[in-house]
Amino acid sequence: MDAIRDGMAELRGEEARHLSRVLRAVPGQQYEISDNRSAWLAEIAEAHSGRVVFRVLEPVYTPAMPLEITLCAALIQFAHFEWMIEKATELGAGRILPVEAARSEKGLLEASRKRTERWTRIAREASQQCRRVSAPEILPAVRLDRAIATDAGYRYFLEEGSAPPLLRVLPAVRPADAHAAVLAGPEGGWTDAERQLAAAAGWQGVSLSPLVLRAETAAAAALAVLTGAWMA
Repeated sequence: MDAIRDGMAELRGEEARHLSRVLRAVPGQQYEISDNRSAWLAEIAEAHSGRVVFRVLEPVYTPAMPLEITLCAALIQFAHFEWMIEKATELGAGRILPVEAARSEKGLLEASRKRTERWTRIAREASQQCRRVSAPEILPAVRLDRAIATDAGYRYFLEEGSAPPLLRVLPAVRPADAHAAVLAGPEGGWTDAERQLAAAAGWQGVSLSPLVLRAETAAAAALAVLTGAWMA
């Protein structure tokens, strides 16, 4: 949904066709809609194959996330990376930055540039499913040396069991306007050189489990821990 104007909104393209043809939407049916800034309860005024028109009825309360999070995620097989995008969206990530690590499969950095539109769509659909007002921003992929320059008040570098648990290093006082960044590694883990690079840049190494987690599992777990801690 691009914009709400004079109490009306339009949905066009594939999403409109899906709503009208597959879901058989008809005038009078009510849906929650969003323009990526706010959410409203609206009813369908017109339903056509490539265009659905909504009449806005009232605003819908949507709670704000307790913490702004940037997920810097090492590139992995795209099927797993896309699962990560979906779950990161559901868990409140504000930005997702794909990162080329030393152990990322060759060619993923270049191939990711053709996936931005698809990944943005996955994030948008996931945000709709979880009743989130705005989808996370999918940033262009970068190499690790640029990813570690990500600015945030709290920066956590996901490690294996030798690092202190994430819960143990969280601040005792958690400000409402805080911004955290999470750097999640590839399958196969980080190299020693990458660990040294992150540590020199001020990232805190943390662990999530005594077991070795898959890359996408670790990213989701870290987001859940951070969001839950700031909600407590």
